[in-house]
Amino acid sequence: MKPKISISLTQKRSLLGLLFIAPWLIGFLFLFAGPLAQSIRFSFSKLMVSPQGYELQNVGWSNFHDALFVDANFNRILTESVGGMAVDVPLILFFSLFSAVLLNQKFRGRGLARAIFFLPVILASGAIAAAESSGLINLVGNSEVAEQLGQASSQFNVRSMVMILSQAGFPIGFIDYIVEAVMRIYEIISNSGVQILIFLAALQSVPGNLYEVAKIEGATAYETFWKVTFPMVSPLILTNIIYTIIDSFADSPVTQMIYETAFKTQNFGLSAAMAWLYTIVVSLLLVVMGYIVARKTFYHN
Repeated sequence: MKPKISISLTQKRSLLGLLFIAPWLIGFLFLFAGPLAQSIRFSFSKLMVSPQGYELQNVGWSNFHDALFVDANFNRILTESVGGMAVDVPLILFFSLFSAVLLNQKFRGRGLARAIFFLPVILASGAIAAAESSGLINLVGNSEVAEQLGQASSQFNVRSMVMILSQAGFPIGFIDYIVEAVMRIYEIISNSGVQILIFLAALQSVPGNLYEVAKIEGATAYETFWKVTFPMVSPLILTNIIYTIIDSFADSPVTQMIYETAFKTQNFGLSAAMAWLYTIVVSLLLVVMGYIVARKTFYHN
C-alpha cells in the first residue's frame, strides 16, 4: 500500500497560486515570449526592408542614445506622462475607496448605483470606442464635448475655491493639486471603475465580527474606518496602485509616440528602444511603489 503524500497548507496555497496564473503563463510563453525577444533584437538593430522581407543591421546602443539625446520629444513626453501618473494615482485611489465605502452601505438601489459607477469603464472599452468612432453606435454623444462641458462647469467655482483654500492657509502647491483634480474630474471618474470593484470586494471580505467588537468597545465610525476597515483593505490598495500605474501608461502619449515612430516613420529600431526605455521606467516605478506600500500593508491571517 502506497503511503499518502501529505501536503501542508502553505504548499496547497502555492499550488493554487500556480494553477491561478497557469493560463497567463501559457499565453505568455506561446504568444508573447517570441515578440518580446524580437523587440529586444530590434532595439539594438536597424531594420532595412529587402526583397526577402527585412534585414537587421546591428547598431549597438545607437537607438537608445537617439531616443534619449537626439529625439526632441521623447524625454519631454515621458516626463509629462510620469508627472501625470503621479497626479492621477492618488486621486483615483482616494475617489475609488471613498466611492466603494459609500456603495458598500445598505440602501435602496445599491445595485443600480454600482452599475452607474462602473458604466464609464464599459463605455471606454475598446469595442464600444471602436463602434462609436465608426458611427455604428452613439451612446453618450461626443466624449470630448462631454469632457469640455465638465471642465466648463468646474471652472465656474475655481476662483472661489482658490480663495477659500488660500484663506484657510493651505500652501499653493496643495491648492494647485486640488484645482487640477477638479478640472480632471471626468477623467478620474472614468478611470476608477475597476478600482471601485476591487475595493468593494475587499470591503465585503472584512469579517463582520470585527465591526461588532469595535461597536462594543465604543469606537466611532471614524475610528472604525481607520482601525478596522483601512487596515483590512490595505493589501488591495497595493493591488490598485499597481493596476492604476499600469493602466495610466497603457494608453498614454508615450505609447502613441512609439506607435507612430514604428508605423509612420518606419523606424522600428528606435521605436523598440523607446518601448524598452518606457518599460524600464514603469518597472522602476512599480518596484519603488510596491516596496514602499508593502512595508505599510497589513495582512490578516
